[in-house]
Amino acid sequence: MKFLDSARVFIKSGNGGAGCVSFHREKYVALGGPDGGNGGKGGSVWAEVVNGLNTLIDYRYQQHFKAKTGIHGMGRNRYGANGDDIVLKVPEGTQVYEEDNETLIADLTSIGQRFLLAKGGNGGFGNAHFKSSTNQAPRHANPGQPGIERTIWLRLKLIADAGLLGLPNAGKSTFLASSSAAKPKIADYPFTTLHPNLGVARIDSREFVIADIPGLIEGAHLGTGIGDKFLGHVERTRVLLHLISATEENVTQAYQTVRKEVKAYGQGLAEKPELVALSKCDVLSDKERTRLVNELTRESGKPVIELSSVSHEGVDVALRQLSAEILVSKRAEEKPVEDNRWQSVVDR
Repeated sequence: MKFLDSARVFIKSGNGGAGCVSFHREKYVALGGPDGGNGGKGGSVWAEVVNGLNTLIDYRYQQHFKAKTGIHGMGRNRYGANGDDIVLKVPEGTQVYEEDNETLIADLTSIGQRFLLAKGGNGGFGNAHFKSSTNQAPRHANPGQPGIERTIWLRLKLIADAGLLGLPNAGKSTFLASSSAAKPKIADYPFTTLHPNLGVARIDSREFVIADIPGLIEGAHLGTGIGDKFLGHVERTRVLLHLISATEENVTQAYQTVRKEVKAYGQGLAEKPELVALSKCDVLSDKERTRLVNELTRESGKPVIELSSVSHEGVDVALRQLSAEILVSKRAEEKPVEDNRWQSVVDR
């Protein structure tokens, strides 16, 4: 399945059905009176988060969605049926924006969550509705209300607990493959990863989701390379794992390049907890490894994880540290419940 994280969609809710002008006609029944029924309500347009989707690719092939019109009212006080709703099925983490692609309408983050995008028009009243003591034979009815037309943008931001950052060929995809059941494309050339990948890692009976995005290069926030468009997929993560390849000519410069792009992107990404790892350590001698680790430690101000996804060295260490950071973040979000059992009657 191809990956698509942005789509422009036109939607229209259904028009309401018109009310009916009708009078009762039956043998031996004089002055039957008005019996025109009301029109049915037009269908609405909803967005709903469903399980099993991780891309917006369906909206590349269909961009127009129109709900059904309500059925018109009929004689003998028969009401028109409501028009069928239409539901846009989207993956978890989808955001809905106005046509300007800047004004956020809804942020859909949980399975089963629904949001009304366009309400259907109400049906019109039939002439029976207008009958009164002073107007016993009304000859008018209401038309149905028109539906709502609008153009929206769907933008997907994957929901993951941990995100992987680094330059192209930093070993992110290899780490994801070695720590989960994900099978991303891995090759020895830049920008092997062209779209985000997700994997579920398991360590010490705890599971969490890792997101791998295409590598960043200098000037990515200006559109260089693939650009920073995929950084949105790690906005929701609780912790970042920054991988620096041991094959880089200057590991400190490589670290600063990615940090600069993350800060330029904004959205609070630079303030997230960050773990630093020197990847592909299996190609280094002990002396060279020590030197590079010390350089990275001084530059980042953080302890550096020595990592080799091929030999699995340091993978469990990285997973345990990621798991610990995720646990801390989740606990910080939990609001403590105040115990008021011993509160005095006077205080209450």
